[in-house]
Amino acid sequence: MPDSDVSDSSESEDEELLLSAAFMQMEEDIAIDGDYEARRLRLATTTFLLSGVKHVRRKRAAARPRLYLRRSELLPDPRNGTPWQQLYASKNDRAFITTMGVDVDTFHYLLFNGFAYRWNKRTIPRADVRPHGIPRLGRRSLDAAGALALVLHWLNSTMREVSLCQIFALIPSTVNRYLDNALDILDRTLLHIPEAEITWPEDEEVLAELTEIVQMRHGRLHGAFGVVDGLNLPVQVSEDEDLENATYNGWLHGHFISNVFSFSPKGSILHCTLNAPGSWHDSRVARLLYEKLRTRTPPGYYLVADTAFPAMQDRIRTPPKQNARPPAGMNATQTAEWNAFNRELLSFRQAAEWGMRELQGSFGRLRIPLPIADKHRRLKLLTVVARMHQIRVHRVGISQIRNVYVPLWRGETDELEQVWLHWEDMLFKDVRRLDRVSRFHRSQ
Repeated sequence: MPDSDVSDSSESEDEELLLSAAFMQMEEDIAIDGDYEARRLRLATTTFLLSGVKHVRRKRAAARPRLYLRRSELLPDPRNGTPWQQLYASKNDRAFITTMGVDVDTFHYLLFNGFAYRWNKRTIPRADVRPHGIPRLGRRSLDAAGALALVLHWLNSTMREVSLCQIFALIPSTVNRYLDNALDILDRTLLHIPEAEITWPEDEEVLAELTEIVQMRHGRLHGAFGVVDGLNLPVQVSEDEDLENATYNGWLHGHFISNVFSFSPKGSILHCTLNAPGSWHDSRVARLLYEKLRTRTPPGYYLVADTAFPAMQDRIRTPPKQNARPPAGMNATQTAEWNAFNRELLSFRQAAEWGMRELQGSFGRLRIPLPIADKHRRLKLLTVVARMHQIRVHRVGISQIRNVYVPLWRGETDELEQVWLHWEDMLFKDVRRLDRVSRFHRSQ
């Protein structure tokens, strides 16, 4: 049996042990009493009560609806004949990108550049396993490739745990344990992969190249090298009143965490601030970004943002609000130029919306309320998403995603069009129902 497969009857066995211990203690107490008849009566009464407790608990357990899968209800061998094994054997780029967001080459690039080594070298945390012991790889339910696929399936979908159980032939406890371990390993692996780095462009040659790309479409935006916008992600509601207030966003009337992303015209992330309280304004979350613009950006270069970000000494430029009038004293030619410049600002700022759509549309896990209890795990999840976005831009190619694979993700049906364009207005049950990864596996 794999080393992480815990018997479904473990809870009832624990109860049996507790009851037996209580019974033995009762016998010891009775043995002290020399009255034989009283001792026999108390033993009989105790035995009857314990039997009744066991019977009630068994009936309660049988009546309780079981919403998880047992080993007997899954495919027998997680390493042979599962939907994941069939997908892996196909080596099909379309299938890999649909389910995991990366092509075959990129999957193996991640696997053999640190993930497999770390998976094979470290033990899977358990109460009955020594943390620095020698891993028993032959008894694991998944090898390194399966573990990487598991965490990528989870990141790129909104599917429930039961779907992962079926795809990988794992019981729920194993899925949760492997996911936690694989997410941590993927986070550590991405730290050492150059394509996953999020770097600020301090070199003037790099900035000149970026602004040249912008000017190919928006000729008046000399010096613009990127866009910036805030991203609010849904989060679970905390029972702690202070934390609940910190995550409540009055503008959106819900609980969120706030993030700020800056994108280059190549599609890569230049800067991100993650996991801030949802009650914070975008401008407050972006303080580190302001510092980079002030101290690490040559003069003449700026980002384009919406009006939620205050204009900052030619380092952040925003299009004017609707119905804004040009400054007084402009003649007709200057007014026309002012209007044309602001139209280009507005047009380029839409790239930020596309970047956010890439994150939310590709990484389905961001569309499900994030855990509120563990801020460190939530930050790790967001960090992995940001770095995986970089991997896909540099390895898969942003133009390939947009021109070839976005139509695949959006699909040809009205339902998938709704997921891509209007998912934020949908109920979570509908988001899960239309999840592209689940649909892919159901269609096979």
